This record gives sequence, structure tokens and C-alpha cells, in this order.
Amino acid sequence: MANKVRERREQLGKTQDWLAERVGISRRYVIKIEKDQVNPSVALAKKIASSLGRFVEEIFVWWNI
Repeated sequence: MANKVRERREQLGKTQDWLAERVGISRRYVIKIEKDQVNPSVALAKKIASSLGRFVEEIFVWWNI
């Protein structure tokens, strides 16, 4: 999965701490998501996208392998 979490968060001028608090995860987990080291659940992906003011499809791209 690829994502635009960091790009969008930075466009909004928000910190990783802000996003982590907003969606109820640790800052370390935000870092892992931004580096594509982990894939968030669908529910978490929706929370992240909503917090960033976008639809989940605009932030996360899932590929069928």
C-alpha cells in the first residue's frame, strides 16, 4: 500500500503528534504508516483520511497482488 499521509499532513502544517492524538495512535505508529512500514486497518485509514480532510482513496492506495 502506498499513502500520502505525510504529504497531506505537511500541507496542512500539522505535526505527527497532532495526527497521532487525533486518531488515537502513537506518534511512532504514525511514522511507520508514513514510511509504508505498516498498513493501518480500514477503520484507522478512514480516521486518518478524515482527519486530513480527504477521502480514504485520496490518501491510501491499495493494490491487488
